[in-house]
Amino acid sequence: MPITFQALFAPSSPALKFAIKTVLGGGLALWLAMRWGLEQPSWALMTAFIVAQPLSGMVVQKGLARLAGTLVGTFMSVVFIGLFAQTPWLFLITLALWLALCTAASTQLRSAWAYAFVLAGYTAAIIALPSIDHPLNVFDQAVARCTEISLGICCATATSALLWPMRVEQQLAGQARQAWQNGLQAASAMLAGEDEARKGLLDSLGRIVAIDTQREHAWFEGPRGRLRAKAISSLSQQLMVLLRISRSVRRQWRQLDPQQAGRLAPWLGDVRAQLASPDSASLLVLRQRIWDAAQAEHISSAEHYCLARMALLLDYAMAATQAMDAVEAGRAPRDTAQGLAVHRDWSLALLFGSRSALAFLVMSSFWLATAWPSAPGGLVLTCVVCSLFASRENGAQIGLSFLRGIFLAIPAAFLVGQIILPQWSSFALLCLGMGVPLFLGALGMAHPRTGATATSYCLHFIVLVAPLNHMSFGVASMLNSALAMLMGVGAAVLAFRLLVFRHPAWLGRRLRAATMGDLVRLTRRDLRGADSWFGGRMADRLMQLARHASELPATERKRWDDGLHSLDIGDELVHLRMCLAVAQAPLGGAERDFLQQVEAVLAKGPAVGREQRLDGASEQFLAALQRQPASDPLRLAQGAVLQLRKSWGKWCRAQEDAHGAA
Repeated sequence: MPITFQALFAPSSPALKFAIKTVLGGGLALWLAMRWGLEQPSWALMTAFIVAQPLSGMVVQKGLARLAGTLVGTFMSVVFIGLFAQTPWLFLITLALWLALCTAASTQLRSAWAYAFVLAGYTAAIIALPSIDHPLNVFDQAVARCTEISLGICCATATSALLWPMRVEQQLAGQARQAWQNGLQAASAMLAGEDEARKGLLDSLGRIVAIDTQREHAWFEGPRGRLRAKAISSLSQQLMVLLRISRSVRRQWRQLDPQQAGRLAPWLGDVRAQLASPDSASLLVLRQRIWDAAQAEHISSAEHYCLARMALLLDYAMAATQAMDAVEAGRAPRDTAQGLAVHRDWSLALLFGSRSALAFLVMSSFWLATAWPSAPGGLVLTCVVCSLFASRENGAQIGLSFLRGIFLAIPAAFLVGQIILPQWSSFALLCLGMGVPLFLGALGMAHPRTGATATSYCLHFIVLVAPLNHMSFGVASMLNSALAMLMGVGAAVLAFRLLVFRHPAWLGRRLRAATMGDLVRLTRRDLRGADSWFGGRMADRLMQLARHASELPATERKRWDDGLHSLDIGDELVHLRMCLAVAQAPLGGAERDFLQQVEAVLAKGPAVGREQRLDGASEQFLAALQRQPASDPLRLAQGAVLQLRKSWGKWCRAQEDAHGAA
């Protein structure tokens, strides 16, 4: 069965509940707006559909973000009209700059609060553009829009919370368990050096980042939701470190000769078996056995380092298991972890903002040149689509989905608004005439593959019908509005097609430069939160690199390998600094001098012929460590220094494989 027919005629039970809640919330908002005599009741109805989400916490957060963005956009619209009402070109340029700024800011946030910047951008256009001919009415328009939007938010939130509430924190518990199981499986695969380890790593990183991004919705579902959100934050951090430690164990394993590997093979098998079916008590017992084996006098330094890394891996496996138990029990973890950091690129964000501003100015030029009365409606649609999708890699495809939604809304709105509603005169009949098409649209909104088209259909159907207490019907007016919508969305899609800034090779170079900057900062950054800061940003970059790997030539696909090498070096740096912090040995200036030399080498980046740049500094620092009284943290620090040097040399040699000898 085609996806559209499946969504409309064979919906799932959650989809039916979502559609019923959405239509009832919109109907309540429309009734109250018309009952109170608001100027544009359709805005209350549209808002209820815009903030509709299947989970209650998501509706609350999105509603609050929309409300905050609406208030800011309303204020800015009044300011722009007050300053530039007499100079249309200056007004439009200022509005374009505001749209670019809001688009850039929303690009940098990976949470629902980015929606506040989106709303601040196009709300200013929604209020200011129709008021340019009547600037004295802008304050009344601003108050009316805020009232109608706030009413829609309240009604959508109430229906979502009262009718079949689906809590985010309950859904996240299942997703967290899947991420936990997937993370342990990926760690086990990396220990064995399996071919699928990279794919498993990418899949695990994606799941970890997804649950860490969604956990903030649970904060709006009461005390239990907030406790579960804290536990998920701790779980994300523990899993991220677990994956990196498993790679460090594998790196250390490669340093063993065949005899040493044969002696440690049973321990490695036991660790993999425990990761397959983790149990806190069994993990603790195995960890103690491995640590005792690491203290034996007859083993070599390489074996000691490898066993110590296995013990550390089991420590984080136990921590992740305890965090998973806290998530399912809905209690706060013992340690309050910070959320994962994300990669931010302000220059790229400004480029996306510039794309929005350019599309807006092109449509503005068309408006000023033609003086078409319906052009402001198309200009508003350009602002909306650019604000929402200018930073998306598939922005053009989503824009085309919006166009399909408009094409579907036009005949439906013509049938309801121009043929049926002129014959009916009560609110009940109005709800019947609009409710059936909107219910079908809400069913489509519940399906991921038809969501964009169905959302566009619902919103533009409402705009074209435009329910009022005293409605006026006109085919010419409706067709003009529909044509303006098509032109506005078409201009945005054309901008997305023509102005492509996210070229894979250029993006790969920028990600590598940002990664090198993070490695340099990691030599002197405060250790508190360093794991989540570096791990989260690297997870984001690795997923972006993997997403574009297929679009790159063979020589450029090494960017993914560069990301893995960076991850390894960052992991060794954090591990080294943590061991030194625990040891608290009186090293004098040796530690500072070594980290400064590492920083200088990393600042220049890997290249052919630079693989020995860390050798001298490493030997001096190892000599300083060996002069200190023996302790477990210092022995682990020595292993980290050796591994850091080897990882750097391997990365430099990889540049020759990728780009040839100098």
